[in-house]
Amino acid sequence: MSTEPIACDPEVIRRLAEVSTATLTTVLLKKGLRNVWLRGTRPLAPGQTRQIGRAFTLRFVPAREDLATPASWGSPISTRAAIEAMPAGCIAVVGAMGVTDAGIFGDILCARMRRRGVAALVSDGVVRDLEGVLGTGLPVWCQGTAAPPSVAGLTFVGWQEPIACGGVAVFPNDLIVVDQDGAVLVPSELIDAVTSEAVEQERLEGWIMGEVAAGAALPGLYPPNQENAERYRAWAQAQRPRS
Repeated sequence: MSTEPIACDPEVIRRLAEVSTATLTTVLLKKGLRNVWLRGTRPLAPGQTRQIGRAFTLRFVPAREDLATPASWGSPISTRAAIEAMPAGCIAVVGAMGVTDAGIFGDILCARMRRRGVAALVSDGVVRDLEGVLGTGLPVWCQGTAAPPSVAGLTFVGWQEPIACGGVAVFPNDLIVVDQDGAVLVPSELIDAVTSEAVEQERLEGWIMGEVAAGAALPGLYPPNQENAERYRAWAQAQRPRS
């Protein structure tokens, strides 16, 4: 049974707009979560901006000749049907088992996703019709491109269910953040706590960068010792708007 999509809180998107995936992995590591970076998820085009959204999952399994046929594209269980269930603002996360010789989506499917307001496509597989996909304007993170269609190596079996993507367990409605370093998952139950801690971590690291630019040495600064932690708190307090 598929899971009903949940919209991402606009406030979470606003707060994470300046938070890198590198910072998120650090915050999650402090919470004991090490396996949150989706391997093989690289930006398909240079300059793709950070995207944040709830995961809408799609799952492929190895190709089976009686199921992985061009006729399957018209089946009720198809990538076409899954795209029509995608809500605006979601990030489509496709578990393709790391297969790199069969493109999961091409330009027409990506164009439809873009039209529906999907924020981005993330996969441990590849896409096809590169020029056309880039022309749709849909931000894509994947392992690259291949000419053959998905049915040449994969069978699509469902959407909005737990998947494996890039060696990470992704559940529907987990939070996905993508930037130039790739894709990172934040479990849905931890979104609020991780967001608050990540925003603070970015603020702290911004202050540390300023100290480094001024010539400060790293020992005792990164991470900060008690003296520098107190200096940072005083600086942060001074930055807060006065009522």
